[in-house]
Amino acid sequence: MTDATIAALERLEALRRALEETRLPLAVEGVDAARDLRRRALAQIDDYVEPRLANLDAPLLAVVGGSTGAGKSTLVNAIVGLPVTRTGVIRPTTRQPILLHAPSDRGWFASTRILPELARITGTVRQTPQPASAAGDEPDATRIGSVVLVGDERVPADLAIVDAPDLDSVADENRALAGQLLAAADLWLFVTTANRYADAVPWAALDDAAGRDVTVGVVLNRVPASSAGEVEDDLRRMLGERGLGAAPIFTVVESPLDELGMLAPDAVAAIRGWLVGIAGDRAERARIAGRTLAGAASRLAATTREVAVARAAQVAAADELDRIVATRYDDAADRIHAATSDGTLLRGEVLARWQDFVGTSDVFRTIEGWFSRTRDRVGAFLQGRPAPVVQVETAIEHGLHAVVVDEAGGAAGDAWQRVRATQAGRQLTAGVDLSREGDDVAGRTSRLVREWQAALVQRISDQAGDRRVKARVLSLGLNAVTVTLMVIVFASTGGLTGGELAIAGGSAVVGQKLLETVFGEDAVRRMAKDARDDLDERVRALLAEEAARYAPLLDPVREGASATDLEDASHALERAMATVATEPLDEPEARA
Repeated sequence: MTDATIAALERLEALRRALEETRLPLAVEGVDAARDLRRRALAQIDDYVEPRLANLDAPLLAVVGGSTGAGKSTLVNAIVGLPVTRTGVIRPTTRQPILLHAPSDRGWFASTRILPELARITGTVRQTPQPASAAGDEPDATRIGSVVLVGDERVPADLAIVDAPDLDSVADENRALAGQLLAAADLWLFVTTANRYADAVPWAALDDAAGRDVTVGVVLNRVPASSAGEVEDDLRRMLGERGLGAAPIFTVVESPLDELGMLAPDAVAAIRGWLVGIAGDRAERARIAGRTLAGAASRLAATTREVAVARAAQVAAADELDRIVATRYDDAADRIHAATSDGTLLRGEVLARWQDFVGTSDVFRTIEGWFSRTRDRVGAFLQGRPAPVVQVETAIEHGLHAVVVDEAGGAAGDAWQRVRATQAGRQLTAGVDLSREGDDVAGRTSRLVREWQAALVQRISDQAGDRRVKARVLSLGLNAVTVTLMVIVFASTGGLTGGELAIAGGSAVVGQKLLETVFGEDAVRRMAKDARDDLDERVRALLAEEAARYAPLLDPVREGASATDLEDASHALERAMATVATEPLDEPEARA
């Protein structure tokens, strides 16, 4: 085995691993076809590409395929020279494919080198020939998934022949097995009849053969002598249109069978001569094997890129669902920001408690002396005459908590509806209910508010650096300063009108002026902005945790090989195979 072949095998293994790790779980458009492509690509690697690449000198595998009733088994019997495969009118007659090989080649086929998923059954040739209608084992549906190995001296060495099930069998498993065998073949002997050579199913298989550059011989069976030339010409025209113009056509004129159900030897002499000639010519075997291998590898690389497109569509579908969810929760965060910035939070109870606290009913009467009046009112508050500051703080806590929990619930319901509106979303969320906020949202929101308030206290403490500022803070009370800063954060008046505007806006001005006398204008503005940003960050983090409830559903879609992994593996295999193709396959020393 050459370095180029070893390198190609490594690239092939990498591609197989990428296909094996490719996930296509979502029910998006085209996924069924992509799953089938992936399955067939893996089977093609195991059944043919890897074993052929690793054993370029192995005997060729010629698969005899075709439609129901085309006479495949009769032809195989005639080529071998005795009834070894069952013929008859009961369909399907070929349930277990029979692999005919020279005794010296048994080792190549008895192992799982090719078609590893098919069990091996050893068949024998009866000493006393049986009629073709009784040849082989009795069809047994329980033995699907096996191949019968029959060794006989009449089969030429270095070329095995497989009698495959019908491509259009009434049994699904037989059709699948026929396709699997054809995909594992080095060359095809395709059998059709004068009445059915234009059928769609056989031509679909022949188109596949042309796409993979498989060597094909076509048998036109049971042709009336009077129309043989006309039918053959039409068939040759059709083959040429499909890129198979070089395929030899063997015409078998309709003729009676003997008492064993056998065709006369001369009826298939040309077919047998073609196969024997290939088997006996090492250079021709190498050419056929190399051509089919190159075509199979090229198709495999192209198929892998098709799977890559489907894989990208899966990730895109998951990303879109993720975007839908994230957008709903981002919108909720924006609404919370607005509700806590435009004065809305200062309505009702909060507004009433703040008014009691600061007592600003005449705040706009005159601006002169505002500080003395505010200082007096704060002093009165500290002496317990107005409502305690804790009531303002509690009202703010309750209002903020209600806004966050309400928006989290709304985002959960909206995201759920939008996800469930997609086919992929319905599939992913089957058996799951994320239509409401998480059970612990209320508790986490309470913790969020407390931690934000604690951060405010710490921010104020950090800002009160010198002794003079600390004294002022202590004289007002740390809680009073903290509550005042919260009101400043929430007191943008965009959401208030009329009397509420005058009260809340005026109160905020008084509070801000009060804090400016303590900390300075720039410091108050900076503290308010930092507190605002801190709250937004904490809210978005909580909502992101809520959105992350979809992660266990979406993340597995992204696991495994990516579309890029598949594309890279396909191109790497093509480059490696191009190097192998330049090697002289017909020289034994090249692979020593």
